[in-house]
Amino acid sequence: MQRISPCLWFDDQAEEAANFYLSIFKNSKIKSVTRYSEAGPGKPGAVMVIAFELDGYEFVALNGGPLFKFNEAVSLSISCQSQAEVDHYWSKLTAGGGEESQCGWLKDKYGVSWQVVPIQLTELIGSSDAPRVKRMTQAMFKMKKLDIATLVGAFNA
Repeated sequence: MQRISPCLWFDDQAEEAANFYLSIFKNSKIKSVTRYSEAGPGKPGAVMVIAFELDGYEFVALNGGPLFKFNEAVSLSISCQSQAEVDHYWSKLTAGGGEESQCGWLKDKYGVSWQVVPIQLTELIGSSDAPRVKRMTQAMFKMKKLDIATLVGAFNA
């Protein structure tokens, strides 16, 4: 068991969101479901907490009511090996009402913020060649979904 797990606070969509994420990430599963009892505060039988695993990483989703909303201060970052992976996660996570943002950031239909990041970006941005990094960064600032070929092209220009 992983010692630290993100807990995502939903109004009443925790189970729906967990199943949505499971449909996107391979090697994922529901680990446990805890339901509200007669003691409340939720409707008896409704999901209170659902523990799930996405590609080996554990998460908890809580149906805590409408008090708190997600924002960009916390995001989940996906390291992608290829443009095909970037495209896959981008299209799946924005489906059904998600919102594209800038520089590889998006919000899914539940309001959870994600970063879909090709590993090549991390490699390029870590270069000690400041002019090349600047060109690549300027190209990135014009993008919503990151395009590896364009980033590499700007770096090598």
